[in-house]
Amino acid sequence: MNIKNTIIIGTGGVGGYFGFKINEANTNSHYHITFLARQTTYKIIKEKGLTLLSPEHEKNITFPDAIIEKCSEISNPDLILICVKEYDLENICTQLLSVINEKTIFLPLMNGADIYERIRKIIPKNTILPACVYVASHIKEKGIVEHKGITGKIVLGKDPNHPQEDIQWVVSLLKNSGATVDFQEDAFPAIWTKFMFIASFGLVTARYNRPIGDVCQDELLIQRATAIMQEIEAIAKMKNIPLAKDVIAATFEKAKTFPPSTPTSLQLDVNSNKENNELNLFAGAIINYGETHNINTQHTQKIYAEIIAKL
Repeated sequence: MNIKNTIIIGTGGVGGYFGFKINEANTNSHYHITFLARQTTYKIIKEKGLTLLSPEHEKNITFPDAIIEKCSEISNPDLILICVKEYDLENICTQLLSVINEKTIFLPLMNGADIYERIRKIIPKNTILPACVYVASHIKEKGIVEHKGITGKIVLGKDPNHPQEDIQWVVSLLKNSGATVDFQEDAFPAIWTKFMFIASFGLVTARYNRPIGDVCQDELLIQRATAIMQEIEAIAKMKNIPLAKDVIAATFEKAKTFPPSTPTSLQLDVNSNKENNELNLFAGAIINYGETHNINTQHTQKIYAEIIAKL
């Protein structure tokens, strides 16, 4: 039996949730599951296991086949799930260069429109599966992840650079975990549709420290969010990524499904003066794409400067 070495890098809200489900479903041992965690989290998982507080699982502690603290400890990986904050991405990918082989497949479970390209820039030859995730989970405390709401969802597609790569086993691994899995030949429209929401609402809520509901009601905030969405839409069009014609209206409708008082993670990070945040993941990506494709991103640039002035 060909056992697939599967590495989950990061055991936070996303990596902890999906890593727990993958590990718990691996009863037939077709996969060797390794968690990579750092410092205190590493010690807790090694001693007590990873805890997931979720209505989906009565048994809430899982022990992976291996728990490691450094990328250099990885050996012969078949699949690597990257579940880190975007500001750690380049550092992690650089460390992975010395431990991967030519068949290693990457699945980044991260926010952002430029994640695929950023990984590809450092790791040019391997298969990287474009993906985005939807899950309401967070770190309750180190080694403990809390999940609420509906089952987490992964949207993933083929690597345009390796369209013939057999990734059915990856899809099966994810589906067998009990997660909701939406495989699409081209996942980039889904990635950019999500990015339109998280970037526009993240930037506006962070700038004004007001919740999602206010951005759907206040005329000034509506205008600013719409302007950012229009810039994202123009970039997607230039990159030949087909978005729905009503994508902007649909983005506001999606926002209205959240409780009006809901803050965004960028809002919370910026207004609590957290050392690291995802401002560059949202505004930085839009501005950089604008420069690359000669598209005016003045509205994103303006709100980016305003947020920087707050920090």
